[in-house]
Amino acid sequence: MATSKKTSEKKTSLLIVESPTKVKAIKKFLGSGYEVAASNGHVRDLPRSQMGVDVNNDFEPKYITIRGKGDVLAALRRQVKKADKVYLATDPDREGEAISWHLISALKLDQADAKIQRVTFNEITKNAVKEAMKHPRDIDMNLVDAQQARRVLDRMVGYSISPLLWNKIKRGLSAGRVQSVALRIIADREEEIDSFIPKEYWTLDVNLKVQGEKKPLVAHYYGSGNDKKEIENKEQLEKIMKSLEGAKYTVSDVKKGERTKKAPLPFTTSTLQQEASKVLNFSTQKTMRVAQQLYEGIDLGSQGTVGLITYLRTDSTRVSDEAVASANEYILENFGEKYIAEGLAAKKSDVKIQDAHEAIRPSIITNTPVKVKDFLSRDQFRLYQLIWRRFMASRMAAAKYETTSVKIDANESRFTVSASKTVFDGFLNVYTDEDDQIEKNVLMKNLDTDTKLSFDSFESAQHFTQPAPHYTEASLVHDLEALGIGRPSTYAPTISTIMARHYITKENKSLYITELGQAVNKLMMDAFPQIVDVNFTSNMEALLDGIADGNVKWKTVIENFYPDLNEAVKAAEKEMEKIQVQDEVTDEICDNCGRNMVIKYGPHGKFLACPGFPECKNTKPYYEKIGVACPKCGKDVVLKRTRKGRMFYGCIDNPDCDFMSWAKPVSDKCPKCGSFMVAKSNKVTCTNPDCGYIGELKK
Repeated sequence: MATSKKTSEKKTSLLIVESPTKVKAIKKFLGSGYEVAASNGHVRDLPRSQMGVDVNNDFEPKYITIRGKGDVLAALRRQVKKADKVYLATDPDREGEAISWHLISALKLDQADAKIQRVTFNEITKNAVKEAMKHPRDIDMNLVDAQQARRVLDRMVGYSISPLLWNKIKRGLSAGRVQSVALRIIADREEEIDSFIPKEYWTLDVNLKVQGEKKPLVAHYYGSGNDKKEIENKEQLEKIMKSLEGAKYTVSDVKKGERTKKAPLPFTTSTLQQEASKVLNFSTQKTMRVAQQLYEGIDLGSQGTVGLITYLRTDSTRVSDEAVASANEYILENFGEKYIAEGLAAKKSDVKIQDAHEAIRPSIITNTPVKVKDFLSRDQFRLYQLIWRRFMASRMAAAKYETTSVKIDANESRFTVSASKTVFDGFLNVYTDEDDQIEKNVLMKNLDTDTKLSFDSFESAQHFTQPAPHYTEASLVHDLEALGIGRPSTYAPTISTIMARHYITKENKSLYITELGQAVNKLMMDAFPQIVDVNFTSNMEALLDGIADGNVKWKTVIENFYPDLNEAVKAAEKEMEKIQVQDEVTDEICDNCGRNMVIKYGPHGKFLACPGFPECKNTKPYYEKIGVACPKCGKDVVLKRTRKGRMFYGCIDNPDCDFMSWAKPVSDKCPKCGSFMVAKSNKVTCTNPDCGYIGELKK
């Protein structure tokens, strides 16, 4: 008997992922009953030509198909028609959830249709993918709404404020809800550094001969008895040294103890970016790009294409039971039972942990860095090795040190010596950082209260307190996370945006604000203080988390936010109408056409341009005089910029005169030594390190 065409046709399922890189590996895991296709990221978004949010109609977003995605969607529609089941397997976060929701609309599907289901997997491995397919679910609209709220808020801020920046400063600038706060944090740090006044202090060490030992014992000045004292100046130092002339040095106390150093937690997005910056000198953007490659899959020869790490956007340190068991098995086999950690807990945090992700870890423990090295690029190998070692360390026992603390008294003064010795290396066997100093200051074995000491020599040194360091990408990410600004997916794009806009510049690893960045930050601080308020932005992130949890309606957040933003924009526009924004005319004459040149803003700051543009396109560097004569040659000191845009003060006669200063020079010479001085907040300080003069800044 002939079977009907309908029953003879083989049923197929279609699984849609974001990235084409994943397609081959997942198809192999699932076998012939599945087709796997990629959406290539987002398929719908707000239009670029307008705000795209109907503020008069319940703040409804106006989504359109992204330009260039027509062919991708047409191909997906054809595949959807042939499929009995459609699984949406975009990334396991809010952004991925929103992409799945947009796909349903763009492919003209019905969200209520039982054939449309959502699956998520945290790693691209056979077990993870097959397990995920057993637990399909509906689209989580709370996650979608949290993403919609973030997108709409960011669009409102960007499209409302950016035109004001174009008006006031230059076209092409942008303001952003998170980027403006990040810029403010950097600006505040730069201001703190610029106004910092160093404070002098001294250290005093004594070299002591120990009876029966060739090597001298070096002890550090502590104070008097149990009172710790700072040596503030040379006079105090000389007084202490004089009081110790002919003094007898005795060991008054020797304490031995044990200190443990806990294993580090496995990586989150933030800590991975910080450590990759510190250890590998990777930018946040590069770290995320390389981690994405490791997550999506690497061809490992006989193993096929396998995702080497779990999902890279997470702020959780949770690890699955299977991964813990696998790590413990590896540690037992390669290091021994005493190296296995007991009862490790995930990081406790007041900050909401986004979604139910795991920490970033190797997907298969036995894929050691050495084993997969030949299949990886240099950058992929270095990042994978960092992740693999950090995860293994997180499952290992604490390191143990034997500590010795010695007090040495002489007349009224006390000196101390401390040392530590590793007695069990624990996790340090696989993972160390610059803070892990092993066997530092190992003391002689027989040091006790009966040890005979005799004076050999003093060593003293002058020091000055240092300002907070300039931000690096790593330290900025650390502070953004600590302040609750942004989420794992936003750190890298936020930093990349303000760098691409030339609001900040990077030299070596340090970030500096540019003149353009200062102008933008000042306008934002004056006109939109709420937008650049750290607490306001942090509270907004908490509200977005509330939406994801289903506790807050997303349009309620928008409704409450928009009126204040709109009012601030209107007030700023009125203020700008009073001040006719015109280019500042200078005395500099254009060499080409004889017009007076005007000051304009370029990517890095101000420059001179001919007002006859486009007929005359002449431009010149703008050197802003500060009314101070060069300490070296007597010509004008002007505000300059490095090639990357960092501001400094230099002589206008460069290259014949090489004078430069990061801090602003003043015209008065130091009354104490005659050196040039610089302004620090409301003070002036001498630039001669041996002088240390500080005075009041003249108004």
